This record gives sequence, structure tokens and C-alpha cells, in this order.
Amino acid sequence: MLPLSLARDPSGPLELLFLGAHCDDIEIGCGGTILQLLAQRPHAQVTWVVFSSDAVREQEARAGAARFLGDAAGRARVVVRQFRDGYFPYQGAEVKQCFDELRQEVDPDVIFTHHRDDRHQDHRTVSDLTWNTWRRHLILEYEIPKYDGDLGTPNLYSPLPQAMVERKARIIREVYRSQAGKDWMAEDTFLSIARLRGIESGAPERHAEAFHCRKLVLGA
Repeated sequence: MLPLSLARDPSGPLELLFLGAHCDDIEIGCGGTILQLLAQRPHAQVTWVVFSSDAVREQEARAGAARFLGDAAGRARVVVRQFRDGYFPYQGAEVKQCFDELRQEVDPDVIFTHHRDDRHQDHRTVSDLTWNTWRRHLILEYEIPKYDGDLGTPNLYSPLPQAMVERKARIIREVYRSQAGKDWMAEDTFLSIARLRGIESGAPERHAEAFHCRKLVLGA
């Protein structure tokens, strides 16, 4: 398979924007890719935005971002909002205002957001507003395994070392203790989907994360 270069200016720092409806979404959807990108481009500029939280989950979200970003990012800004879980379509104007503010603050090389066809209403709202806000940027939609069974057929893969996938799964379990009672909160959930995507992409170490990429422009 052909590789994809993310930076518009390979000599400069990579500008990354991560968007998640809930406090663990970014880590679940693209945590391994975050670790990989920062290992390859340690001076990346990162903006990490979570839209729904409460006092406990905000602490977890900030701890999760800190564990995944570590000291590798050249600059890291973590924003945690307090929109009500499950009500994003009904708070659309307020959520959109946050996106409008972000557009004035960050001009990313690549944006990681939710899959547009995700069955969770908050996830879809974040994805739709991502496309509404950044019309000429590279947007990669990550996937979240859950009860709805809506993973779909991704078309872009990020091969990962097995040790990195295991690290991702371990951090999520250790940080998000408020979710420990959920049946999906288990390391084998994240390892199994990474193994499946590794098969699909022929990953050298048999593991990968997968994304939906709706638009690419072929440069000369």
C-alpha cells in the first residue's frame, strides 16, 4: 500500500487536531496513531478537544491526554467542555459556536474526528460540525466499538507495533476507571479490533487502527 504524508510542510511541525464527543473517544478511536505520530514527529503541535464531561470524567480526560501525549508534543492544548452527554443534536447552536471559535484558533494539517455514520447522536454531531467547519482540510474519521455494531468499512489504515496497541489498551483501562463497569471497557476489546484492522491492511506487526477518509487531493 502507498503511504500518506500528513504535513503540508514536511520541514515544519505537524499540526494535529483531535476531536472527541466524550472523554475516552479520542484515545479509543486513534490512541495508537497518536503514539505513533508523536514518536515519528515529536515536535507536533496538538489541540485536543473533548465536548462532554463532568468533574470526574474531566480529570480522566486530562489524565488520558497527558498519558498519550507525554512530553513528545511540541505544544499541547487540551480543552474539555461540559455539554450534556446524549444531547448534542439539541444543543447544536452552542456546540457549533465552539467549533467556530476553534476555527479561528487552529489551522491543522490533519483532523481526527468521529465517523459520520456512527449511530451515536453525539458522535455524528461532532463529525458533521467538523466537516462544516473545516472544508479544505484532511479529515480522518475514527471508529468506536460499541453495542450499535456500526463499525463499517474503513479505507485508510495506520499500522501499529503490537507493543503500542497493548500500551494504548492498558492506558485506557488504567485511566478511565469510571467506565470500569461497562462491558466494552476491556483491553481485549481494543486489541481485537486492532488485530482485525491489521489483517485487512496487511500490517507488518498484525495490528492497525482504521479510519474513514472521504476526500484526498492528489498533489504533483
